[in-house]
Amino acid sequence: MEIFDLYDSDRNKTGRTMERGTPEPEGFYRMVVHVCIFNSDGKMLIQQRQPFKRSWSGMWDLTVGGSSVAGDTSLTAAIRETSEEIGLQLASEELRRVLTIQSESVFDDIYVVQKDLDENSLKLQYEEVAQVKWASDEEIKSMIDEEIFIPYHKSLIDLLFFMRNHDRTRTAEDKTEI
Repeated sequence: MEIFDLYDSDRNKTGRTMERGTPEPEGFYRMVVHVCIFNSDGKMLIQQRQPFKRSWSGMWDLTVGGSSVAGDTSLTAAIRETSEEIGLQLASEELRRVLTIQSESVFDDIYVVQKDLDENSLKLQYEEVAQVKWASDEEIKSMIDEEIFIPYHKSLIDLLFFMRNHDRTRTAEDKTEI
C-alpha cells in the first residue's frame, strides 16, 4: 500500500496523506515526477508501459514517471523512480528540474538528465516497463499522432528537448529568433 503526502495549492505539506487508489480530496494536491534522460545525440530515452498497466497500458512515455510517496521530496522521488523503473542509479547533481506543471490535483515536476548510456544495460521493472529506446523529438511527436505515445501536447515535447541544453528559456548564447 502506497501512501502519498498531500499539499495545499501553494505546495506546502498539509500533514494529511492519502492511499493509492483513493480519490484525491478536493482542494489538495499530490506530487508526481517525470525524468527525461537525453543522450549526446539529442535523443530522449523513452519507455513503453506494460500492456497490463491500468492507465496508458502499452503506450510509450517519457523516460520515467511516478508518484512521490510519503516522506519523499521531489528530488528523492525522481531518483527512486529512476532506480525502480529502469535500474539506473542517479546522483542528485545529475538531475535538473526544468518544469513544474500544476493541474487540479497534482504537482508534476519534470527533470532532465544528460547521460549517454546503453539502453540494453538497464534493468527494467517488469511491473512497469516493457521496453525502452532512444527517440528524437520528431519521432515522439509522430508517435503522439499515431496514438502510441501518451498524448502530451507537442509543445511540451518541444520544450523538454529545448530545456535539455538550457538552464532558462533563453540564454545569451542562444541566437534563436523569437
